[in-house]
Amino acid sequence: MDKKLISNSFRSVQDKISSALSSVSNQDFDEDIWEYESGSGGGRTRIFSNGDIEKAGVNFSSLSGKLSDKISSKVIGSGKEFYATGVSVVIHPKNPYLPTAHMNIRYLERNNKKWFGGGIDLTPYYISKEDVVNYHKSLKKLCDDFDFIDYLKLKEKCDDYFFIKHRNETRGVGGIFFDNIDTNLENTFEFVLETGNTFIEIFTKLFNKYNSSTYTDIQRDFQLYRRGRYVEFNLVYDRGTLFGLETSGRIESILMSLPPLSSWKYNWIPEKNSDESKLYTFLKPTDWLKNE
Repeated sequence: MDKKLISNSFRSVQDKISSALSSVSNQDFDEDIWEYESGSGGGRTRIFSNGDIEKAGVNFSSLSGKLSDKISSKVIGSGKEFYATGVSVVIHPKNPYLPTAHMNIRYLERNNKKWFGGGIDLTPYYISKEDVVNYHKSLKKLCDDFDFIDYLKLKEKCDDYFFIKHRNETRGVGGIFFDNIDTNLENTFEFVLETGNTFIEIFTKLFNKYNSSTYTDIQRDFQLYRRGRYVEFNLVYDRGTLFGLETSGRIESILMSLPPLSSWKYNWIPEKNSDESKLYTFLKPTDWLKNE
């Protein structure tokens, strides 16, 4: 694989997603072009803020350097030298009826080892089963268009990965997750690019459906409380965050995934049969398409 081709294509994915978010939200983004101080290369970080999209980061990077001893054992391949390029997107809408949305695609090289990874997942606050089913239908279609990709396996990996062990719950309603795909690279590259396109379609559809919905202070408070779970996962378990920190990455870009506001309440439990309590019945691995 030509890493320059991959990097340029990923840069185009960032452009497409940035343009789609600007169009749907009528918001501009702030752009920060940066250099990787611990190696070579760098990236572009684009931030949306203070609008219907309360905060979103659309980050592109293409960089090379040396792995630390601590992270080296967690990355396939041998040797210390690495190359990585990718796009990472996290969207925190202001309206509680809209989910936090995440998408990541990446390509890494370590000596003669080359592989792709990525995924899509949603973290809702007020949930519609119909929306979740349609979301998973879109992901299944994405996977089914590539005969070497198994939706159920990628869904299972997503459920396993985005599980908050200390809370005994999933971060949201899952999606797809894949990593260390080191065979059939050219076709996998096409799948990875289409993952970016599918993410745009999924989020813009939800945004247009729910962004104008009226919400209460109680619902806003619940959104901020549940955002705390997002923070906990990203700082404790997320591999991308930990990889960035262990490779002396750019801290502002690494932590762009965190929400602008969140809250923690001691031993808080939602009122029985409330709209807030319904969310908790969904925070477990579920076969959303079982009867579809």
